[in-house]
Amino acid sequence: MKLTIYKSDGNKSSSSIVVDKGIFGIEPNESAVHQAVIAELTNYRQGTSSSKNRARVRGGGRKPFNQKGRGGARAGTIRSPLWVGGGTVFGPEPRSYSHKLPKKLKRLARKSVLSDKASKKGIMVVEDFKLESPKTKDMVKMLSDLNIKGRKVLILPEEVSENLLLATNNIPGVFVVKADYASTYDFIESDTLLFTESGLKILNKSLGEKA
Repeated sequence: MKLTIYKSDGNKSSSSIVVDKGIFGIEPNESAVHQAVIAELTNYRQGTSSSKNRARVRGGGRKPFNQKGRGGARAGTIRSPLWVGGGTVFGPEPRSYSHKLPKKLKRLARKSVLSDKASKKGIMVVEDFKLESPKTKDMVKMLSDLNIKGRKVLILPEEVSENLLLATNNIPGVFVVKADYASTYDFIESDTLLFTESGLKILNKSLGEKA
């Protein structure tokens, strides 16, 4: 399977790149994609929500009044959950939301999204470009030349340079992730996947059958 390589000025290059059809040309597995996205979003959760139960609320160490003789309900502490200022019942506690998936399933999910993007012309490959300065206007011009300005674009180079990060920081909807680090959710959230030639090669290698 071949993909056209574009120059940074938007013109087609004379060369193309061969990619693995087992990565960019398979029948998408929606179930695998769903499981991968749910797992990734779950793993983003910090699990730091907390509340104070009756043992953690300060005060209430002594019995507020006698057990008998008042005609009312007995009480052992003013920090009972039934009282104002008391502890919380069944409140959130710090916990881990980590959810692991089999490696084969994670690879299948990414392959499925990449194949879907490829079938819908949502993948572009540019020659390896190096920004001489971190100017946003240079990056905006390049996106405009490639006819993808105003779209959600995920730039996937082999290595993320500081100039590339600074040049894209102020452009809404444009993100940069190292090609072999991108997740299924990263792929889905973008309209166009903009690979550098070397970035596509490293992803093609990492998702190949020998990986």
